[in-house]
Amino acid sequence: MPDIQALLRLSSTRHSHLCPRQVLGVRMALAGAAALQLEIPRADKALLVIAETDGCFVDGVEVAAGVSVGHRTLRMEDYGKVAATFVNVKTGEAARLAPRLDVRQRAHLYAPDEARHYFAQLAGYQVMPDEELFTIASVTIMPGVERLISRPGVRVNCCACGEEILNEREIVFQGRNYCQPCFGQGYYRQNQEVTGEVSRAIRFEAAISRLNVQAQ
Repeated sequence: MPDIQALLRLSSTRHSHLCPRQVLGVRMALAGAAALQLEIPRADKALLVIAETDGCFVDGVEVAAGVSVGHRTLRMEDYGKVAATFVNVKTGEAARLAPRLDVRQRAHLYAPDEARHYFAQLAGYQVMPDEELFTIASVTIMPGVERLISRPGVRVNCCACGEEILNEREIVFQGRNYCQPCFGQGYYRQNQEVTGEVSRAIRFEAAISRLNVQAQ
């Protein structure tokens, strides 16, 4: 059995304290890996974790599962949910875990002497059975594990801004490659015109392409 207390101590070193969401992260990683029958922490890339929020919860997942963004075994889809999907990369099997809706209330049953909600959760989450902590659902990764992970060494340049795009994250429209920001699907907007090798005409073409797709 994994040493949960050792994992919690390791997670807490990143914050100088331990909080309930770190506990949830550690427990979720252990339960998610068990659902896939994978041992953790891993040093290979057999396990992929997709976390649905950032913050201390993810620190718990990282230390328990041995995954990281740099190793490309941890991804972020920020839905603002303390939830994560665990994927067996070799088989494609995936399990999504989330806290049960009444988990905060149930925590008090496992820490009856603690009247403060925060500390009842901190203590309760450490000892509650998995089935009382989490819902576990079998899920299908969209658009597929292979597409999500991509292939090493694949790179193209955006025809609008000229920047390099890795991991097949380009959008192909009418035979040309666009990065997501240039195609209007980025998280930022350029505040001023960028000077460089790309002409204004190509930028205009990218904008027209976006409008054509939206109109379809």
